[in-house]
Amino acid sequence: MKKILVLAGVCALALNLSARDDVLSFSIEEALSSPKAKEVLNPNIKLSFGSGTKGGIIKSGLMANKKTNAFSKSDKEACQWAFLSAVKTFQERAVQEGGARVVNLTGYYKKQPFDSKTQFQCGAGALMAGVTLKGDIAK
Repeated sequence: MKKILVLAGVCALALNLSARDDVLSFSIEEALSSPKAKEVLNPNIKLSFGSGTKGGIIKSGLMANKKTNAFSKSDKEACQWAFLSAVKTFQERAVQEGGARVVNLTGYYKKQPFDSKTQFQCGAGALMAGVTLKGDIAK
């Protein structure tokens, strides 16, 4: 009986942890100036956050949805890594398409638009963190 109660407690804790899905906002500038960003991002592909860029667009309506393991990481650390992964995906696509910039980068976590020049949104849970970005490639 004792084993069943312990097992039930562990299952309840696991369900509670996996059910957490907080939508948090973090600084774009802080993420982009982190040591990890300097390791993974391409300095030759410029980035522009928030909507409004009209000219030079060669590919529009693109999306990157990145998730990362959040276990034993702070929400901020996990979210920054997911964000950098999404930005890197856009930069790689820009190179592939012959572009020089990624523009109109906006959040789209769980299909909810988030338009900011200074913040990005991230869904943070006990086990996973995720960032979804929409954007365009420009010359």
